[in-house]
Order: sequence, then structure tokens, then C-alpha cells
Amino acid sequence: MRRSLFIPVAAAALLSLACTVRTSTSSSSSANDGKPVASDDGRGTGKPTQKADDGKPIPKADDDKPAQREKPKDANAAQRERMAKALAELEAEYKKEAERWTPELKAQASKLVATKWRSTAAAMAVILKSPIRTDENKSRDRFRHPRETLVFFGIKPTHTVFEVGPGKGWWTELLAPLLAASGKLRIATYDASSDDPMMAYFAKGIQMMLDSRPELYGKIETVRNPAMDAFEMGEPESLDAVMVMRMTHNLVRFKGFEKFLTEAHDTLKPGGILAIEQHRAAADADPMASAEKGYVPEKWLIEQVEAAGFKLEKKSEINANKKDTKDYEKGVWTLPPTYAEGDKDKAKYDAIGESDRMTLKFIKPKKRPATRIPTKPGLTTDPKGETPPREPGKIDGKEIKPPAEKPRTREPGKVEKETKPPAG
Repeated sequence: MRRSLFIPVAAAALLSLACTVRTSTSSSSSANDGKPVASDDGRGTGKPTQKADDGKPIPKADDDKPAQREKPKDANAAQRERMAKALAELEAEYKKEAERWTPELKAQASKLVATKWRSTAAAMAVILKSPIRTDENKSRDRFRHPRETLVFFGIKPTHTVFEVGPGKGWWTELLAPLLAASGKLRIATYDASSDDPMMAYFAKGIQMMLDSRPELYGKIETVRNPAMDAFEMGEPESLDAVMVMRMTHNLVRFKGFEKFLTEAHDTLKPGGILAIEQHRAAADADPMASAEKGYVPEKWLIEQVEAAGFKLEKKSEINANKKDTKDYEKGVWTLPPTYAEGDKDKAKYDAIGESDRMTLKFIKPKKRPATRIPTKPGLTTDPKGETPPREPGKIDGKEIKPPAEKPRTREPGKVEKETKPPAG
């Protein structure tokens, strides 16, 4: 980018005045002070040296010199700084967790991962109480109702499930041991060396999570995505379920919801589940504006998902919270566990608890097999509306066979009497 030149107003006026004085290289015209005006400015340019009334040269605008190029600004500098700070905090958390991860916990994690659960409810009865979970994660159970939510969605231990945006792994910690032995858990990964600060942050954060508990997360499948909005989840029709837990607002905010729904629909098997738990906005809220605050209107969300080819099977109020007023300056992040306001009114937000959330189960409709309608008089499959003629002794081109005559049987111990024609 070239830097624009700045000329003081006074100098500009003097230049305008001086430019009215014209000189010829063949004449010796005089300036106002009677002194001759030089025919050249001394630099071999052929331009006259302009002088003011006092005979002093008029300062010349430096338009003959090339403008200095400014160093290109790093448009992502501020974001890069924020992401670096957040990543350092995350690294400190995982380091602290690594210290807690004793050989005994590793052994328990390995045992959970090897267990073939008979049902999701039975698995959650054990996993939720396991010491592999942190106290902080356990404290969220009363707001998130993990056992009831997974059972409502119909997630089974044999399913192949894709978890969208695992974050620090609150749900991953539960899904990994549930699916390890008989099913599969997939998540997306990204390029940690990307110039995009957000992508680099998520790539490193996810990798730190996976590395922190190899005994628990070792069987998780990863799908490398070339961009944050690629939403690649694996081969077509390879998933039983896609789980989007408190993440839909981000898909809406960053204009990726439509593409995400297309990818999810393609990757799910017929009859597959799209499980959505989302912070619920007021019914009349603007979807884009409310998404910036972390909330999405339920009716609008359902319409968008069904327009993408899904069918709402059922919804639940398992994670509803009538105390959530949804009018916070810093959005849903004002509430626990984020506390965007810090210690300000913390007791008030503790009393409210986590957000009011909708819990929605969508299904990708199964493909209906092509069925042949039998042709009968008055019922036609002919595009012209004509009933094909029926051949004698045939129905729909198949021969009609008379029923086979049943063989006569004789009861044991009895002799069948011979039938004689009447006499005469």
C-alpha cells in the first residue's frame, strides 16, 4: 500500500501562486523582486526554480521520490495473541490433569474401554461414577443429564458416532469408553501449523486432549479437515449418529450451518441420528443476532434442519431451564461454567445454573425400496393411464395353476368302504 503524500495548506497555496509565473528558456524574465528566474531547477529536469516574493525557493513537494511502502500489517495479530494465551492456559490444565492421571486411573480407563456394554444406560451407570472423571466434569452432570440425554437420542454402544466440536472433552470422556469396544467414536482434526489462528488453536487443543489420556482416547478415529468449515466426517453413509452438543450457534454465526447439514446428511446412514442440544433463544429472537449471544430459536432451527432433508422424530425438555433469562450482555457465556463476568454477580448466576437448552432428535429418513403395484382392472401403473390387457389363464403375466388335489388318507385301523353304484 502506498502512503499518501501530505502537503501543508500554506505550501499548497504558494505553489498555486508560483505556478502562474511562466518562463521561457530563451528569455530572461524577472520575478517580482527584479531578479531573473533560473530556467532550470539545477537537477537537469528542465523545470523552473520557483521562488517566493522574498526570493527564497519555495519548498517543493517531494513528488519525484517514490512513496515508502508500509510493512504489511498482520490482520490476525490480535486473534493470534488471544489464541496463544488461551492455548497456554489449556496446556497448563492438561499438565495438571496429567499429574492426576495415576497408574491406577490408567488401569481403570483401560478396563472401561475394553468393556462390551449391554446398553447405554448400563454403561453410564458405571462411567459417570468412575474416578477417571474430574470433579469439575462431574459437577456439570446435574445440568447436562448425560445418561438421560444419550438414552433419549438412542445412542448405542455399537454405534459409529461423530462428535462435533469436542472442546475440552466433556462428552468425549463419556463417549470414548461407551463406544470403544463395540462401536466407534470420530472427531475432526486440523492443521496445527495453519496460518489461521483459530484452526491452529483447535488443532493443538484437540491433539493435547487426545495425548492427555491415551488409555481412554486411544481408539478414537480422527478425520483430518482442510478447513474449519469443511465439516468432513468420513465416508458417505458410514455414521449411525452425529452429535452437536451446544455448538449450533457457532455453525450459525460463522455461516456454516447449511453446509454442515449437507455433510451430516451425506455421511449418516439411512435412519441415522442427528442429535442436537442447543442453548434456546426466545421464540421471536432474530437467529443471527441471538447466535452471536450463543442462543438459537428452536422453531427456526427445526425448520433449517428439516429443510436439509432430516425429520424431527422427537424433542425433550431434559435440559430445559426456566431460570435462564437469556438477556445477558455477554451472552450465554455469562452463566456457568464460563462466568464471562468473572466474580461479578457470580452467586446470582450460580443460582440460575446452566442455560435453557432444547434437546432435539432428528432422523435421516430411510430409503424406501421400489415396490411394484399389481395390475388389476381399474388400477394402473402405466404412465398413459391404460390398463394392460390380461392374457387368458394369466394374472400379471403369470400362469394360473389349479390347486393341487389333496390325496385321500385312511385312518389307521379303518378300511375304507368301496362305493358301489346303485342297483338297477
